[in-house]
Amino acid sequence: MSLFLCNTALQTLCATHLPALSREEGLPESDIRAALEQGSMVLLGNPAHPSLAPILVGQPAKVKINANIGNSTMRNSVPCELRKLAIALEAGADTVMDLSTAGDLTAIRQAMLAACPRPLGTVPLYAVAQKYIDAGEDPALFTPQELLAEVEAQAKQGVDFMTLHCGITQRAARWATEKNGRVMGIVSRGGAILARWMLARDEENPLLDHYAEVLAIARKHNVTLSLGDALRPGAGADAGDASQFEEVIVLGHLARRALAEGVQCMIEGPGHVPIHEVAGQIQGIKKLTRGAPLYVLGPLVIDSCPGYDHIAGAIGGAIGVQAGVDFLCYLTPAEHLTLPDINDVKAGVMASRIAAQAGEVALGRPHALRRETAMSRARKNLDWEGMKNAALDPSIIDARRAEHVKEEVCAMCGEFCAVKMLRSDAIAGVTSVT
Repeated sequence: MSLFLCNTALQTLCATHLPALSREEGLPESDIRAALEQGSMVLLGNPAHPSLAPILVGQPAKVKINANIGNSTMRNSVPCELRKLAIALEAGADTVMDLSTAGDLTAIRQAMLAACPRPLGTVPLYAVAQKYIDAGEDPALFTPQELLAEVEAQAKQGVDFMTLHCGITQRAARWATEKNGRVMGIVSRGGAILARWMLARDEENPLLDHYAEVLAIARKHNVTLSLGDALRPGAGADAGDASQFEEVIVLGHLARRALAEGVQCMIEGPGHVPIHEVAGQIQGIKKLTRGAPLYVLGPLVIDSCPGYDHIAGAIGGAIGVQAGVDFLCYLTPAEHLTLPDINDVKAGVMASRIAAQAGEVALGRPHALRRETAMSRARKNLDWEGMKNAALDPSIIDARRAEHVKEEVCAMCGEFCAVKMLRSDAIAGVTSVT
């Protein structure tokens, strides 16, 4: 059955927003509709999200960037998280995910939805587990009904996309955690909670068993399911193992089932993958999921750079984009160390934007090539305003040139500027010495 016939909320969004999205992406409306129908693209947008500007993710739309924010039990300042949200959007993030795990999560989410004109994502399992942790109980004591109720409550609030770890099976959880299994085991918080739930009860994943109910909620509100990679590798040594790819195979089946029932889906991708394996992993995942939009954390190409994981992630992200990644989740310098601060958020967004630009240049995407050409021409002309217009971060140009802003050249070369030296008028003025 047609996606649009099943999903009336998506029909409404397309009627309102598709013309603007077509102009923004440089794609005909007919191409967008065709991509949405076949599941290679999703339109992120819940009609209940106030003042929302929806976006498109997936081939052949532009690569998008997500910024994760949210408090923790060790650092809990809602005003600070709202400031991070603003910084992320100012830096060019296309979406934001609220991963808060402390305080009044419903109120925090409502404040973020009101402050965020772009799609907002969440992980509903965190809110369910938080209630048990706050009560001093095991987070894996929740019931399937509690989890479904939380998914529905967040959908009604206006959440646009949700990470739901529907694809981790009891068997794969055992493979990842057994004595001779992985170096890092399971590093996904949601994946670990579900694995604990399954292994303690000797039962299957409740999100898998109750997938039909999840789809009904998502379809009603046009919530895009971001099918989570509970078994993403947390160390390069674990990349590409049986646990990871069993989950990918399951996610591919779940995505096809969702599309047939009028629900949009993305697939979440690997975490730590050595550089020589990145392209192969991305291509394999895309093939197993029939081209569904791929949302990737990194991938981090090395494990040994705490404080600089945004760089390791950008390297992997650039290769990933060239291989078919559609959506990059940022990493910040705080990854593996602490909760990111405001400076970390901007650094993470910029690193992912650089990765996206590098990958799209390699693919020959017209919008990416135009930016590169504009920058090169502006540099040739020592046109600083032109450079700002072409830069991914225009503010850095003014900040770094503050001391010599009136100079035509930069402080690196000064009057030794190669560009200025070889201008035709400058050469014509050279006096011959014999």
